[in-house]
Amino acid sequence: MSPLKSRLGKLIADIESNYDRLALALRKRLDSDDPLQIITYRSYGTLNRLYVKGRVLRDNGIAKSSDKDSIWRNLLNMYKRFESDEVPHADLQIDFQGKSHLVTTDDEGYFSVNLLSEMPIHREDMWYNVDIELKSAPFGFSPGIRSSASVLVPPADAEYGIISDIDDTVVKTNATSLLAMSRNTFFHNAHTRLPFAGVSEFYRALQLGRNGKRNNPFFYVSSSPWNLYDLLIDFLDLNNIPEGPLLLRDFGLDRNRESSGHMGHKFKEIKNILLAYPLLKFVLIGDSGQEDPKIYREVVSKFPGRILAIYIRNVQLRDREKIAVDISKGLADAVDMVIVDNTIEAAEHAVKTGLIFGEAIPEIVVDKKLDKGEIPGKEEIQ
Repeated sequence: MSPLKSRLGKLIADIESNYDRLALALRKRLDSDDPLQIITYRSYGTLNRLYVKGRVLRDNGIAKSSDKDSIWRNLLNMYKRFESDEVPHADLQIDFQGKSHLVTTDDEGYFSVNLLSEMPIHREDMWYNVDIELKSAPFGFSPGIRSSASVLVPPADAEYGIISDIDDTVVKTNATSLLAMSRNTFFHNAHTRLPFAGVSEFYRALQLGRNGKRNNPFFYVSSSPWNLYDLLIDFLDLNNIPEGPLLLRDFGLDRNRESSGHMGHKFKEIKNILLAYPLLKFVLIGDSGQEDPKIYREVVSKFPGRILAIYIRNVQLRDREKIAVDISKGLADAVDMVIVDNTIEAAEHAVKTGLIFGEAIPEIVVDKKLDKGEIPGKEEIQ
């Protein structure tokens, strides 16, 4: 980073920090009656270590979404997401294996902690739940504010893991067009945003793999801000897309926070996942619209032999497609980076390379037609 950019970044970070302190002082003086809440983020861990992350905020009353919501209701909910009142310097108690651990939120209300296990973690499925309680805060609050954090612990017999982008890979966002992306983000909700046709059944086929246990873990890495976490979780759940940790980005300008842009954020998160599971190989899924092909090329270079296949959805921009195709040619000796126009093409390659069963193809075709409205909706044929 150049000295000028470094000084500018420091100046902006100082301005933001001063603004946050003034806003906190004002909120303390006004002492709003809005209740506090603990937001926990799906994360991941191993049998010996759990990573827990979340945020403490005032409850702005974001309304539950439906497919009948108006544009104005969606806009109001989105405004509340981005105009969040963080609760800095709050103390939380995390109970884990009979012991209590204290953690304090930072200036933006975030908290994170690595919990080391003194004994192997036992869980009934791939997810382990950790209880969290708010113990103190700079504002008055009613005692007993609790939450539970869900942590993915992949089983030892998982065949492979899947790391997927979200925007323009799972959900239609049009990230290459600022106007279209803004319209999709602000005017829609989890019920009205559209998945890419067939993505649900394709991802479920990858989760199933070929051992029939449906225990291949999913991880979602996106440059979307944490403010959209609830919307993205609802979208994945509503569309029956496999659960997995969401690794999003803080849009704050704090120079000490790793918010180094799309490529830096995504590579860092993917690297951490591969380091956490050194014996597990992975499938990478993204799109040609931004930097995914370049990021995945770097992953293959840094972790040779760890990537089984790469699927890149073509966003139909000629210059972006050329970049992706050139990168795929350069990786040909190491791994297949397949540029696909639709989910069926990716699934057919996955069958050919032994990642999923061939019997999954007809189900993905039906799911694709349902998503495109070519046959009656899922709610009509169930």
